[in-house]
Amino acid sequence: MAHVGEPRPTRTARYLLALYIAEHRASPPVSPGRIAEMLDRSPAATTEMLQRLAADGLVAREPYEGATLTDAGRERAADLHETYVALSWFFRDVLDLDAYEREAMEMAGLVSPAVAERLTHLLFEDAEIDTEAHLDDLGASPTRAE
Repeated sequence: MAHVGEPRPTRTARYLLALYIAEHRASPPVSPGRIAEMLDRSPAATTEMLQRLAADGLVAREPYEGATLTDAGRERAADLHETYVALSWFFRDVLDLDAYEREAMEMAGLVSPAVAERLTHLLFEDAEIDTEAHLDDLGASPTRAE
């Protein structure tokens, strides 16, 4: 998967989502290696992005330990996660895509929360989508279909 030239907001969204999901599966801090594995990125690229996110106040880094979302990062990641869940459901249940998680991860940072909310309402009018339950339901990796 090519990441060269990928817009920074999309990269930021992917890293925030990966860290958000990883924090819900295991106690923070999350190692850069785990995030790199989740996003199919090199450890060096992951460390560089975590440094940028820390400079933006979205992540707290602990040398040799890993990264943790700040309150601002967690709030932003939670919003992104709701969009990710709505897109995942759409790609899996409507479009029947095998790589629905990867596609949702790629697009979550590009779709506004209003669009995601409308999509959820249209597709699942009577269904309650529990985004916390989806942390485990959608599989171990936010970028690879299981």
